[in-house]
Amino acid sequence: MNIFRALRLDQTPSPPVLCFTGSGGKTTAMFKVARSWAERNKQNAVFVAATTHLATWQTPLADRHITVGADEIRIPDEGVVLFTGETEGGRTKPVDENSLQWIRAVSRQKNIPLLIEADGSRQKPLKAPAEHEPPIPAFAEIVVHVSGLSALGKPLNEENIHRAKIFSALTGLAIGETIAPQTLLKYLTHPQGALKNIPQNAKRIALLNQAETPELLSEGGSIARNILNEFDSVILGSLQQDNNHLVERTAGIVLAAGTSSRYGQPKQLLDWNGKPFVRRVAETALRSGLEPVVVVSGFRHADVESHLRDLPIKLTHNPAYAQGQATSIQAGLSALPQNVGSAVFLLADQPQVPVEVIRALVESHWSERQTILAPLVLQEKRANPVLFDRAAFPDLKQLEGDVGGRAIFDKHRVSYLPWHDDTLLFDVDEPEDYEKLKRMEWTGNKG
Repeated sequence: MNIFRALRLDQTPSPPVLCFTGSGGKTTAMFKVARSWAERNKQNAVFVAATTHLATWQTPLADRHITVGADEIRIPDEGVVLFTGETEGGRTKPVDENSLQWIRAVSRQKNIPLLIEADGSRQKPLKAPAEHEPPIPAFAEIVVHVSGLSALGKPLNEENIHRAKIFSALTGLAIGETIAPQTLLKYLTHPQGALKNIPQNAKRIALLNQAETPELLSEGGSIARNILNEFDSVILGSLQQDNNHLVERTAGIVLAAGTSSRYGQPKQLLDWNGKPFVRRVAETALRSGLEPVVVVSGFRHADVESHLRDLPIKLTHNPAYAQGQATSIQAGLSALPQNVGSAVFLLADQPQVPVEVIRALVESHWSERQTILAPLVLQEKRANPVLFDRAAFPDLKQLEGDVGGRAIFDKHRVSYLPWHDDTLLFDVDEPEDYEKLKRMEWTGNKG
């Protein structure tokens, strides 16, 4: 997906203030976003400003370049408008504080997007901030820190890293030693590294650029998964190829509140290979990398929860479970933090769902950001579990009665993941089904 979609800017009701820091594609990312915004809304301008130096050859990336303090400022009605200080020695000076506040005020008044380059890097893949860097304004709402993965495997020196000595001090890697993924991970999570000067309430996004080989994509994916505790999301890919993956937290919501009236006893407590169904499903969610994992209990909730308390999950009791599955869906969604990008809904009566299908759903969503994604078994039958992007959460929260997520399939585009294993289609609705499940398990173990 392109950088605009990866930043979820197509879902924002009003344009936020974005700041770009770091190195390895910062200016490219900023102008790609600006150009996408300009193309989406040709009736309005897009503002770009720099609180640091820009090379003069970069200014033609805008449709109009305004030098604050020197030009008579007339705001164009459309296109990408770049604001900088005066040009000197082949580069522009930063926009001063008063001018930046004025630009911000105009952008708010006219509902104009504002993008700010707030770091200098001298065209190196990586950089470390000096004492005065990065100059991020306090009103920044989203901060995108860019890193060039082309530095991985290369020596730590000024050729590859701007301010190499500071980078060395922050990461513990000596000058001349090889930059490894773990080195970059240390820098990205260091409060005086990539996180420096980010306003407390700003959304943090890491952009891992230059992942243009399978090896760099794999190394970048490992880094991305390990920095989600510090960043709200990670964009991994190649700005040059316009091919980006959006790595976010994908939650797991286990629906385990039902009465199982047709079966005659709580299915979530049935034994499967020595453990209750609900624990099997929760453990599968954890092994799949879903975070957080929320188990929604209802009927006989104390018994259900007693089998789960030692797991690193969140238990949520739904006292309205008798009103239908919709109430459990809403209880699960209400338990999620704001920075969750999607959720996989798992049923407590399907302990046979494998880790592999959940991981495949998540990885496909990282690449395509589908609104709804479900397995399609043997090219014809839709199955569980189903992944919902957070864009679908508002509609899920409006459900009523004994209906599930399929009730909103007519409101969003539904995408399908081809899957070969028809055990996804199996439900335990009757005691005979339970016996079949146990036989399936026994056959699989013997094989």
